[in-house]
Amino acid sequence: MASLSVKPGQRFTLPDWQNNSLLISSDAEQQRYNSHHIRQEGQALRNETSNQARWDEHNSRTRLKDRITTVDRWREILARCLTDIDLEIDALTKVKEAAENALQAKNLCLDVAIECLTFRESRRDIDVVRDPVEEELLREVKVIEKTKKELQQKVEDAFKQLCLLKEARQQLICDHRHKVETLELDQQCMAFNPTSGNISFKVNPTRIPEGTTALCEWELKSRCNKEHAEAEMRASVDLRGAITLTIAQTNNELDAQRIATEFALRKRIRDMEGALSELRWQEQNTLEEIAEMEEEIRQLEEDIQKRTLDLKVAHTRLETRTYRPHIELCRDQAQYGLTDEVQQLEGTIRALQQKRTESQDALDALYRQLHRIQTDIGYKTNSLQLDNKCMDTRRKLVVPVEKFEPEVDAVNRTRNLPRSSQLELA
Repeated sequence: MASLSVKPGQRFTLPDWQNNSLLISSDAEQQRYNSHHIRQEGQALRNETSNQARWDEHNSRTRLKDRITTVDRWREILARCLTDIDLEIDALTKVKEAAENALQAKNLCLDVAIECLTFRESRRDIDVVRDPVEEELLREVKVIEKTKKELQQKVEDAFKQLCLLKEARQQLICDHRHKVETLELDQQCMAFNPTSGNISFKVNPTRIPEGTTALCEWELKSRCNKEHAEAEMRASVDLRGAITLTIAQTNNELDAQRIATEFALRKRIRDMEGALSELRWQEQNTLEEIAEMEEEIRQLEEDIQKRTLDLKVAHTRLETRTYRPHIELCRDQAQYGLTDEVQQLEGTIRALQQKRTESQDALDALYRQLHRIQTDIGYKTNSLQLDNKCMDTRRKLVVPVEKFEPEVDAVNRTRNLPRSSQLELA
């Protein structure tokens, strides 16, 4: 009969088993309680840190917006100031050029006055007297030298003021450019978010960069640049008024010294201009006739080419018909017609060629006549220029100074005397 086997080992009692189950249950409850407590704390911490992060980001974004608004406002102020200073530089440059033109005009007056005094030094014997004319000329020289000195001083003042304006403008440009760059960087910062692809950790981002300035210093610098530019613009406006007044005063002082215009060459100039007008009319008509004749020759050549092709066709037809066999080679009406056509075409081509030769001869004659007309125009134009040069010595005294347009030598920075074409007859 088989016996029951018993496994060796420790055996627990039923109370032990029950105590073990209770211990496991109580440990599980304790762990769940601890876990729940930690979860509650974690959730509270997450909520707190999330709210704090959102609030901090909101504050940073608000401060960035405010800063962008402030910088943009200053940028607009500096941009308007730049526009104003550019306009003032242009206005002062024009006034300075007007003063230089007026100064150059005084040189013309001085040259004429000295030339007149030199002419009068050629008087002989009893005619060498200190008459009122000589006194007026000497007084005119003194007035001109005085006005030249005043205008030269104003030109120098304008040059110095332009340098100051350009220096202030350069400061504004630099400040404006820096603010534009700052706006771009701050707007780029505004665009950053947690999903941006170009965000990363940086080394010591909270450091204070070298050259950092205080906010009050930043605003003071921009305000100083603006106020400095405005002060220079006010000084420029005052100087422009003073220069304009000086030009008017010097012109009024010299108006009394101006003398009458030379009228001796007026009729000659008018006659020469009339002759030039007639020659230019003839030149225009000749050019039109040349164009028409060239077109006619072109059409004649086209007709010659067309009739030549027609003649080739007729020749080819006649030659082809010579190959008719035996009795078919007869002089029929077609043969007579083709022969007449060849003779007619040959006569037509000769007539067209003759007409083309005549037309070419006429065209050559027109070109020769055009050359004569243009040569005569050149002669008369040169004569008119010489007559105008003869008028310059006296004409430049009766032309108002403000109408002078002296040419500027860009290399030597000097001004030439006005040409006769730039002056108007009184």
